[in-house]
Amino acid sequence: MNGDEEFFDAVTETNQRVTGVIHVDTSQSNGIGKAGERPPQENGIQKHRTCLPAPMFTRTDFSVWSILKRCIGLELSKITMPIAFNEPLSFLQRITEYMEHVYLVHKASRQPQPLDRMQCVAAFAVSAVASQWERTGKPFNPLLGETYELIREDLGFRFISEQVSHHPPISAFYSEGLHHDFLFHGSIYPKLKFWGKSVEAEPRGTITLELLRHNEAYTWTNPTCCVHNVIIGKLWIEQYGTVEILNHRTGDKCVLHFKPCGLFGKELHKVEGHIQDKNKRKLFIIYGKWTEGLWGIDPVAYESFRKQERRGDPLRKAKLDEAAERADSDVADTVPAAQETVQVIPGSRLLWRINARPPNSAQMYNFTSFTVSLNELQTGMEKILAPTDCRLRPDIRGMEDGNMDLASQEKERLEEKQREARRARAKEEAEWQTRWFHQGRNPYTGTPDWLYTGSYFERDFSGCPDIY
Repeated sequence: MNGDEEFFDAVTETNQRVTGVIHVDTSQSNGIGKAGERPPQENGIQKHRTCLPAPMFTRTDFSVWSILKRCIGLELSKITMPIAFNEPLSFLQRITEYMEHVYLVHKASRQPQPLDRMQCVAAFAVSAVASQWERTGKPFNPLLGETYELIREDLGFRFISEQVSHHPPISAFYSEGLHHDFLFHGSIYPKLKFWGKSVEAEPRGTITLELLRHNEAYTWTNPTCCVHNVIIGKLWIEQYGTVEILNHRTGDKCVLHFKPCGLFGKELHKVEGHIQDKNKRKLFIIYGKWTEGLWGIDPVAYESFRKQERRGDPLRKAKLDEAAERADSDVADTVPAAQETVQVIPGSRLLWRINARPPNSAQMYNFTSFTVSLNELQTGMEKILAPTDCRLRPDIRGMEDGNMDLASQEKERLEEKQREARRARAKEEAEWQTRWFHQGRNPYTGTPDWLYTGSYFERDFSGCPDIY
């Protein structure tokens, strides 16, 4: 084992997709299985839990600086972090949160015009990061070979992910519509860096959405996420960067700019962009906030409104001058003041609006209602899940149940077990074999990707590794 691997696996001294249509037999896709028991139903709809077993662990007395002072400028995926930084979910489950607003994909599939489909796809891409709002906990790093599956008949999809690489950490996922309307897949390689007062997460990897009825494929990458004030002060999150969504059949492109906070915080959470055709002619303007909603309007109407707005600039300038005076004494990275809601331009169309969080969300790591259900282990599920499913991870389960000591002990035990397994493979000169995904190239971009091999939902788990 080389020095980098030693560093990667340092023990913390704290107690602290080939793509294609997979024909879905929905009669067997309910996640029940012969040995399982059907979860509670009400009017034919499966009920999901609405709260976690225990409230969130308080970090008030935890010294973050004692851990992070040696990490400045380094990639955090190479640092074993104490459990106080975590939320009770695996990163595989965090990826599954892309599916919370999957109705937008179903809606896109129903649209006859490519411009309308792109509007829905753009809204879906923005909605995929909305659940990160006020989520300052770090998901657990998946163990090599770890998996997560989710079947939601009520939302019309099923989903499978696998941790396919540990060095570097790569998570591959694949989802399909239960009514054969879409495929959604990709592989994510998050680069995490600590910059003194903030932690930046740069997503790497291509996300692909296929609308099967239209023979269309869309690809994009997510924006960068930054958590501020990780040492002292109130934690706050921003997303920034440019997201380009390409329709590989028509050549249409949606360009979305996630705005950085800016000097006075007036750009915080804002998303602005447009849809253009293959000749770069603007077809539609999109604006809003990733924490609130997204609207769209015809470019001519948009420009007309902006001209009128500029004619009313004196009052706007006065307000900015006043803000500048107040900002003189501000400390860098102070939490931006709450901004007014999105100014909806007359004639705009609502593309997407964020779901309301449950009333007790602040005591549940600021989870959405969809997120709260992700680690739920219903009666009989352990008999039909893959033994590598992260619902079965004892450290995450311990943290969710409020047993932080057990969670910390189990996290350390699992990490050591993973190191021992790697040393054994190195001794035998054996390479790790992934189970549900294989390396290849994205069929649309040609870039390296991890492609779904298939057969997961046949539920032959006889060759799964013992990782827990």
